[in-house]
Amino acid sequence: MRLHVGCAMWTFGPWQGRLLPHPLPPRERLAAYATWCNAVEGNTTFYATPSRATVETWAAQAPDDFRFLLKLPKPVTHERRLAPDLFSPGSALHGFFSAIEPLGWNAALWVQLPASFGPADLPALAAFLGRVPQGYRYAVEVRHPAFFADPKTEQTLEKLLTEADAEWVPFDTTVLYETPPTTDAEREAWTKKPRLPRRTRALTRFPVVRYIGRDDGERTAEGWQPWADTTAEWLREGRSPTVFIHTPDNVDAPVLARRFHEDVRRRVPELAALGEPMPVGPPTLF
Repeated sequence: MRLHVGCAMWTFGPWQGRLLPHPLPPRERLAAYATWCNAVEGNTTFYATPSRATVETWAAQAPDDFRFLLKLPKPVTHERRLAPDLFSPGSALHGFFSAIEPLGWNAALWVQLPASFGPADLPALAAFLGRVPQGYRYAVEVRHPAFFADPKTEQTLEKLLTEADAEWVPFDTTVLYETPPTTDAEREAWTKKPRLPRRTRALTRFPVVRYIGRDDGERTAEGWQPWADTTAEWLREGRSPTVFIHTPDNVDAPVLARRFHEDVRRRVPELAALGEPMPVGPPTLF
C-alpha cells in the first residue's frame, strides 16, 4: 500500500533555507525535495525537453519508489494537437521519449490538452494513445466543458481511456473558486486556472489528482477532505494513487502535501508514514 504526494516543482525560492537546505547545487535539489515528498509534477517539460544527461541526474537523485508526472511538450499537445506525424524520427515527441528514458516506470506521462480540444478531437487522442511507447503510465487532463457537462461525452472519453489503460487526471479548482480571492496570488490564479466540476472516478490502478486550494493552509486542508476520503477508498481497493497539492503561492506546498498524507493515514492506519525531511541546517548543540 503506497500513497504518493507531491508538489508542482521540486525547487522554489520561498522553500530555500526554510524547508530545504540552501544553497544546494542543482544535482542535489531533487534529492532534498524527495525527503519531503515522494512525487513531483514536471511542468517544465511542457516548455522545453531536457537533455538526456539532465534526466539521468534526476534518476540518480530520486529514490526507487519516487514518481514523476511529466507533461508532454507544448508542440505535441497544443500546437500539433497529437498529429500522427509526431511519431516520426526527429519530431518533438520522439526527442521527448528519448530524453526521459532513464526514468523508466517512475515516470507517468501527462497529456494535458488545451480547452479547445473537445469531443470532436477524441479520434486523435485514441490514435495517439494507441501508438505511444509501452512501459510508461499515461494520464490525460482535459479542460473542454463538454467532458464534464454531457454524461454521454464523459462516458465516451472514459471508455477511450479505459481501453488505453490511461488515467483521467482531475484538476480540482472548486475550493479556489468557492469564495472571492483574498491574496495577489489567488487573484492571479483566478485569471489562469480552469473552472470545472470536481471529478473523483478512477479508471486505472494508478489514479492521479491535482488539487489547488487557497493561500490559507487551513482552508486548503478543509477543502481536500473529500479527496482524503476518496484516496483512502482507492487504497483499500488496491489502487496506488498520486495526489499533488497546490496553493496559489505554493509557499507551504511541501508541508501541506505531507499533511494530506497524514490525513489519509488517519483513515487507513496501515499506510506507512513518510520519512523525515532533510534538516535545513547542521545540527546545533543548543
